[in-house]
Amino acid sequence: MKWILLSTLTILIATTKSISQDSSSNKKISLHYQATLIPQYAFKFNSPYTGTNSFISGEPVRTSFTTTLFAAYKPFKNTYLVFNPELAAGKGLSQTLGIAGFPNGEIYRVGDPKPQLFVARLYAEQRFPLSSKKEFVETDENQIKEKTNTEYISLIAGKFALTDFFDDCEVSHDPRTQFMNWSLMANGAWDYPANVRGYVYGAVAQAKWKKYAIRAAITAVPMAANEPELQFKGKQAMGSVIEFELNHFNLTKRKKEGYYHTLHIGFFSNHARMGNYQTSINTGLATFMPPDITDSRMYGRAKNGYYFSLESHRGKAHHFIKHSKNDGQNETWAFTEIDASVATGFSFDGSIWKRRNDNFGVAYVRNDLSEPHKQYLKGGGYGFIIGDGKLNYASEQIIEAYYSLSINNKLFLTPDYQFVLHPAYNADRGPVHVVSLRLHFAL
Repeated sequence: MKWILLSTLTILIATTKSISQDSSSNKKISLHYQATLIPQYAFKFNSPYTGTNSFISGEPVRTSFTTTLFAAYKPFKNTYLVFNPELAAGKGLSQTLGIAGFPNGEIYRVGDPKPQLFVARLYAEQRFPLSSKKEFVETDENQIKEKTNTEYISLIAGKFALTDFFDDCEVSHDPRTQFMNWSLMANGAWDYPANVRGYVYGAVAQAKWKKYAIRAAITAVPMAANEPELQFKGKQAMGSVIEFELNHFNLTKRKKEGYYHTLHIGFFSNHARMGNYQTSINTGLATFMPPDITDSRMYGRAKNGYYFSLESHRGKAHHFIKHSKNDGQNETWAFTEIDASVATGFSFDGSIWKRRNDNFGVAYVRNDLSEPHKQYLKGGGYGFIIGDGKLNYASEQIIEAYYSLSINNKLFLTPDYQFVLHPAYNADRGPVHVVSLRLHFAL
């Protein structure tokens, strides 16, 4: 575990240094950095039987580590280039298997725990102003300090995470600073296209005007379920999503600083060489074998669905509610095995108790499967993340609570607790109690 000690030392050293940048005159370059270390432990739980993809009772602490350089450059007016090299290491609990709403959004389903360097993002954006209205924005991750147009059309192409632009809930979105659970960092039933690390090649078009925004994307998809290699074959293998946003609106005529709502509604359709649950079930019955989703894979199969999120901000208190659903007929391909999900939660600014940079959050999420997906697992089938060999179905329910403690304005220590009832939708197993201690540095 030498890399854990090395990464911890890197974080501590970084707190004593800073990246020199002339914030007053340099408006063409933005440089930021983050490092996040998350050790997790799951207490022993009831486990009368286990399958290939079961969450394991009684294993040791598992740790994840990521570090990222966020570089943005503005070579021309309204043109932006983004480059994010990222290093990731570590191993998830139970090899990142056995819970659909997995408890660590920073861990990847990669077998090798050794540090690996890769390009997370590399894309270009061109904006076309729709009006002369402008606002000042501060420098941030992949954002340049400048006075910029508020109403514009933009085209983005390259490598990115779809959640950089879609399903962006201010309260529950970033596992490095907010809730860690997979089904809280994004709408769980949106099987958003990505490689095994969460990134994808594609193009995004968006238009922003007044309080409204509409954005759409076309991307590649994994060549096989939850695999690193990506492909694009038109209607045979591609991902698409369209989202409508109503931003910073008020339900009453009274306007007060810090009081507003934001609404996102998205519709998605993914095409890939997916297997069909019912076809695999029928084949299994005919051959007296457990169903195997890989034996029914065929190009052009689709997974369609929608997601919805509403966030409400009332000064120092923030609330969100999310709901998502897909048709659940064909196999999960990229994110996680959730066919329907509903979540709600709160976060509170530490200034309420005179800790200005602290934050406390608590949330609940319920995940469910479609009927053919249930029957597939009951028959002994396996997906890429769950499968106990048999199934006594019940909704997977998760409660998460965290407290983000600001050590200084760059370093944060976050104890986190997650209660998982019916892991992988199995009432015979669990409940699971997971504790984490996140160390996050941002510059």
